[in-house]
Amino acid sequence: MTKTILKYSGALILLASLAITGCKKLDDMNRDPTKPTVTEPQYLLTGAQKSTMDMLYNGLQNGYIAMSYAQFWTGTSRTNDSQYTLDEGNNAAFWNTLYRVSLHNLDDLVKQNNEKLSEPGVANQNAIAKITSAWIFQILADTYGNVPYTAAFQNATNITPKYDDAQTIYSSLIDTLTAQIGILDSAQTSFTSGDVIYNGDVMQWKKLASSLLLRMAIRMADADPAKAKQVIEANYQNALSSNADNAQFQYLDGAPNQYPQNEAQRPVIDFAVSATLVDYMKSVNDPRLEIYARPSHADDTIKGMLYGWAASDSNRLALDHYSYPGPQVYSATMPGILMSYSEVEFILAEAAARGMNVGDAATHYNNGVTASISYWRSLTNNTDITDATIQAYLDKVPYVAADWRNVIGTQKWLSLYPQGFQAWFERTRLHFSKPGGEPLFIAPYSKSLDLSAPFVPYRLTYPQSEQTQNKASYDAAVSAIGADTKGNKLWFNKF
Repeated sequence: MTKTILKYSGALILLASLAITGCKKLDDMNRDPTKPTVTEPQYLLTGAQKSTMDMLYNGLQNGYIAMSYAQFWTGTSRTNDSQYTLDEGNNAAFWNTLYRVSLHNLDDLVKQNNEKLSEPGVANQNAIAKITSAWIFQILADTYGNVPYTAAFQNATNITPKYDDAQTIYSSLIDTLTAQIGILDSAQTSFTSGDVIYNGDVMQWKKLASSLLLRMAIRMADADPAKAKQVIEANYQNALSSNADNAQFQYLDGAPNQYPQNEAQRPVIDFAVSATLVDYMKSVNDPRLEIYARPSHADDTIKGMLYGWAASDSNRLALDHYSYPGPQVYSATMPGILMSYSEVEFILAEAAARGMNVGDAATHYNNGVTASISYWRSLTNNTDITDATIQAYLDKVPYVAADWRNVIGTQKWLSLYPQGFQAWFERTRLHFSKPGGEPLFIAPYSKSLDLSAPFVPYRLTYPQSEQTQNKASYDAAVSAIGADTKGNKLWFNKF
């Protein structure tokens, strides 16, 4: 695995260069015949996995945007982001990296492999690449709404791809994932190197594909309940079934392969844990609190900062009085989580609460809470958290059928830390409060600099470059979704 990532590190620059070149119609010009123009499939896969994870867990994208919108963290000195002012550079980097590097790698992988489909393991490689692409395309659709999809990689010279309807993208991705489950063959090899997530284990990729189908289906449960029910009931028995199945990208303790946001080189002090998170976890004596947050320097207690509190406010104490995120989520070897067993169980708990035939809601809920706490206990070697600790916690936060949206929503939100994007998507989709109905989230404490910002953004606005480089497609997309604003709800946001 180490050699795979190190080989990838050098290849990324080449791959990014090739991707950008293709987008600028230079595919057949400025080509140096002494340098390679194709890369082996295993390196393309590693590149796609790492570049995506780097975006999902970077301080600029995850910290300033997603962890902020999920209200897990709040900015310390740079507080505009916690007041919903979107940094266009960070936004553009997210969009461009996922398209020009991650998805471009996977598209190249499949196109190269299509020339040798009769060779052993190639069909499995393509299926794994397509599952990975589906994961990334859903992230883009959930972040922006309508995005380039069918025309994104139609040919190397198309720099103005049309945007597809997000709900239609979902339907296509569901078909794609279903097809790959049928194609994956455990009797054949796949990737013997390059797959950092599952090391080429075909059966694990089948489980992940089924689990991604559950994620997609539950997200559309309020918009298309019949389709959601069909997909979930058809796939839930084949999804991730323990923490051993968790899909994650294991970073290494050495540059450039460390977890993107780590304090191996310098202390990371850009974010404080929000009072929203800390105060709720304290109120229920959550055993994960001491993992999610570290004690303040001033008084050695865990204290959250009010969300969106401006540094210029004289009532805000010095930073030493507030808690930074815990050491584990700033560790160089923190894994990038793609999907976890606990998320699957919370999906099934919600599905059962909605009347789907997937078992007992309370059992799935308890499994989800237990899996999340057990995961962090194992990751941090925390011997203070025992099975009795977990049971005592479950007694404090029991499943309540009449209040399922708030009960499941709150615990699922806690379990998604530090998966900022997924937590943000679930916050806006489920629109949950604390169990019992008391508000959990607050508007930014200090006045937002973006006066048009809603209580929480439902989406990111399209990168500004799209307005100039792909104007016709951009204009059509804006017309289709209604407005290019952060307050414009996505198709699945019904609350």
